[in-house]
Amino acid sequence: MHLFSPDRVNSLRWRLLAAICAVVLLIWLLTGWFSYTKAQHEAEELMDGSLAQTARLLLAITHDNEDDLAELVARLETVRGAEDNIYEPPLEFQIGLGDGSVVARSPDAPELPILGVADYNDIIRHDQAWRVLNAVSDDGRYRVQVAQAIGLRDRAALEVAVQTVLPLVLIVPVLILFIYLSIKRALRPLDLLAREVSTRSPDNLAALPGKRIPTEARPLVNAINRLFQRVDRTLDNERRFTADAAHELRTPLAALKVQTQVARLGGDSPVREHALQQIEAGVDRASRLVEQLLRLARLDPLSSPPSNLPVDLGRLVGETIASARAAQPQATQEIRQVVPETPSIVRGDADLLQIALRNLIDNALRYSPPDCRICIEIRQDGGAFVLDVRDDGPGVAPAILARLGERFFRGQPGSSEGNGLGLAIVARIAELHGARLQLENRQDGGFSVSLNGLHPAG
Repeated sequence: MHLFSPDRVNSLRWRLLAAICAVVLLIWLLTGWFSYTKAQHEAEELMDGSLAQTARLLLAITHDNEDDLAELVARLETVRGAEDNIYEPPLEFQIGLGDGSVVARSPDAPELPILGVADYNDIIRHDQAWRVLNAVSDDGRYRVQVAQAIGLRDRAALEVAVQTVLPLVLIVPVLILFIYLSIKRALRPLDLLAREVSTRSPDNLAALPGKRIPTEARPLVNAINRLFQRVDRTLDNERRFTADAAHELRTPLAALKVQTQVARLGGDSPVREHALQQIEAGVDRASRLVEQLLRLARLDPLSSPPSNLPVDLGRLVGETIASARAAQPQATQEIRQVVPETPSIVRGDADLLQIALRNLIDNALRYSPPDCRICIEIRQDGGAFVLDVRDDGPGVAPAILARLGERFFRGQPGSSEGNGLGLAIVARIAELHGARLQLENRQDGGFSVSLNGLHPAG
């Protein structure tokens, strides 16, 4: 794999390694530079100290050997350092009297007056740089000048500095290796988690284990487990939908087949006409069932309404009542609406809310007595809107009331109308809007179905 391939660039392991190595290298460079300059400075200080010590020794020797200064130079030549040994750079010197006259000097010493101030100086003689120290005896009778080639001093200082920084250079690769191994070990739980997910079968939606998962990765694992739960619920809904659809469609299709056979054998008799009417009714029922099954199939995967726009409930109620009346002109129930004078604006999907209200009105028209009165009311409760559809009919038996809203459960089992999906659709639409479906028998008689908790717009 290429060093800068997309997989590596997007890898958390390589990002951490690159970031940490960059910081380590930056710190190493700063440390190396500081160590180098500090070591070089200390080496120069040591060599300056060596100059001072040599100057004091020469003054002491001169004081004790005034008569043998000529032989002193020869003897000192035997102990001078070698030029090829950077740790023993040769020292050049001049010995003179208090008046500045030179009485002895090493062969390679620079020709400089020794009457200068007793201190360190950098000078250039014959294109060569020298570090010079002038020293005077306490009684002022003798002067000593000690010199050292700056080139040799720099070589020695450089060698000391390099030897100081060299361990850092050798340590960096080892440090980077340990950093890589540490990151790899720290991210091993993520590798195991990835292997766990990749080796699972498609139908295994059990929660991922949370043990040994780093704290930073737990939100991701929790999100994956929540996703597994949602997928599991979706698959269960699809399996239940498929089973229910197959079961519910089997009955009308079987009835259509029977009525078709009756019509074929009936000739032109009234029996055939009745069979054709039953076929038409069966087709209508099957179409309505398929339409509601498809609507539920579209609603189940949703986690929020397709749109979340302001919806005027008063206007929605008026349009839905007119639509329901046009669809069931034979219905004789009285429908009235009670809406506030101020607009009742909620946030949601207007189409879904109209479908829910239409199902409630259709159920009221279909199952309430012919002389019943149906009231559709909009009111506010605790800051939220309530959409209530009620009638003054006989209500619903408690055993049936407890199961209303279940899919494919019919409140009137003997009835050929309906398929038990209307209230399930209403409940799902209410859930998507953050509301709830409430069904109850009224104390003063009748039945009430409410959408509670519709959020106001704004």
